[in-house]
Amino acid sequence: MSERETWEKVDEYVIDRLVTEDGDMASINALNESEGLPSIGVSSTQGKMLYLYVKMKAARRVLEIGTLGGYSSIWMAKALPENGTLTTLEFSPKHAETAAVNMENAGVKDKISIHVGPALETLPALQNEEPFDFVFIDADKENNPHYIDHVLRLSKSGTTILVDNVIRNGEILEEDSKSSSIQGIRRMFDLLHHHPRLESTAFQTVGNKGYDGFLLAVVQ
Repeated sequence: MSERETWEKVDEYVIDRLVTEDGDMASINALNESEGLPSIGVSSTQGKMLYLYVKMKAARRVLEIGTLGGYSSIWMAKALPENGTLTTLEFSPKHAETAAVNMENAGVKDKISIHVGPALETLPALQNEEPFDFVFIDADKENNPHYIDHVLRLSKSGTTILVDNVIRNGEILEEDSKSSSIQGIRRMFDLLHHHPRLESTAFQTVGNKGYDGFLLAVVQ
């Protein structure tokens, strides 16, 4: 068995034992695929992880940058208390439209607000709102440093930030990479190095999404 096959088999085992997807969650990926959305969202184990992060944080206000088809949004919305809300930002109108259908079918549409357009244009409009408790960033990687800057203005002491796809099969080690995504991730790491308001770490992951990882930060 190859290394990748082992990762996938372990994911299958974990999903079978610990991640119970109801019919709503199982149908989301089917609709996303039928609508031609790229298969770049979080896995079911990662979706459950997001759910648990929101639970552990006892978050009432969640911000997501990068909706795609709403799979991660719905996992997090299901973890919110009765008065909880999730604001999610999506560049593509088609993706946002598909996500809205998924949210309606999952029964969480009333908790979620979708903003369509470039996130760097949407984020300033949120500055007069109450600070967010938990932030999940899973969008274009070249803008990660800018997203962190904006998110800090929407945060308070204790706000937790989670950023997906920060290891990229180890490519973040490539100092001279021609990839704008890799360079954006590296600039984010540089920004967070001894940042006065953020305590951060990163953890590597393997599974049916391959080899990657998340960055975790807490606002001081």
